[in-house]
Amino acid sequence: MLAVTVVLALLAALSNASASVLQRRAAVQEPEERGGAGPAVRRLAHLLRRPHWLAGTGLLALSGLLQAGALATGSLSLVQPLLASELLFTLVVGGLVFRRRPDRRTWLAFLALAAGLALFLLAAAPSAGRPTASPRAWLVAGVAVLGVVVLLVAVARPARGMSRAALLGLASAVSFATTAALLKEAVGRLGHGPGAMFAHWSLYATGVAGLVAFLLLQGALAAGSLTASQPALTLGDAVTSVILGWVLFAEVIHLGLRVIPEVLGIALIGVGSLGLAHASTVGRQWDTSGHGRPPHRGGEPVPEPRGH
Repeated sequence: MLAVTVVLALLAALSNASASVLQRRAAVQEPEERGGAGPAVRRLAHLLRRPHWLAGTGLLALSGLLQAGALATGSLSLVQPLLASELLFTLVVGGLVFRRRPDRRTWLAFLALAAGLALFLLAAAPSAGRPTASPRAWLVAGVAVLGVVVLLVAVARPARGMSRAALLGLASAVSFATTAALLKEAVGRLGHGPGAMFAHWSLYATGVAGLVAFLLLQGALAAGSLTASQPALTLGDAVTSVILGWVLFAEVIHLGLRVIPEVLGIALIGVGSLGLAHASTVGRQWDTSGHGRPPHRGGEPVPEPRGH
């Protein structure tokens, strides 16, 4: 059963990374329009006609099914750390799609981020906890999550470029983590039969939270490079999931001597974040090359950065 959980979680990470890359390719072909809901709806309507965006949407749905299968056979504390491999899958798939390999410094930064996150979560090793949460715990967690997402979106509104992409990516991450927790609540009721799952509010709340996460992800992909949004998305998802696992499902983080690798993991995350912020690939917008160059508002494509 452990092998099944690991394979499903890794396939979910690959599918999610591929979805982000394909939707990013479609997003950079559309000019970013400032304004309210009107321009956002028009942009989404344009994206609906792009095959890469539709393929990414399909892969995102597939990732959700694979994650549901992983959560049904394993614990949140095992599944979410494995999803950190999405960072590496993003680089591999992105390099193929955009036909431009990230430079060595970007690779090292991503590796440090992924290794640090995996080390921290594996050392913390939250206990499996209970399969479902109490209504009171969900009320507390729901209010807190909603407040964090609203705050991040409010701060992101005046921001532009990589800052906006990172903030919206983090808001999307919190929403995706909440979706995963709701999904775990829903599949946790399968022990009482499929009817118990379909009769419970958590299954339908999963769809609502997933839609919010999806829309926030589109904003992050449109705002800036994957090197800004993807680390915030992946790291934020995993860390938020650990917190929700503790609050909702009584998953306890181990301390004691395990604090040493946990601190080392946090240090690697910090080093990776700093390295990524100063990597030359970030400035060159590696994921806007080739067929995915963003157009000006007049419709003419932006020239590729010099040096390529």
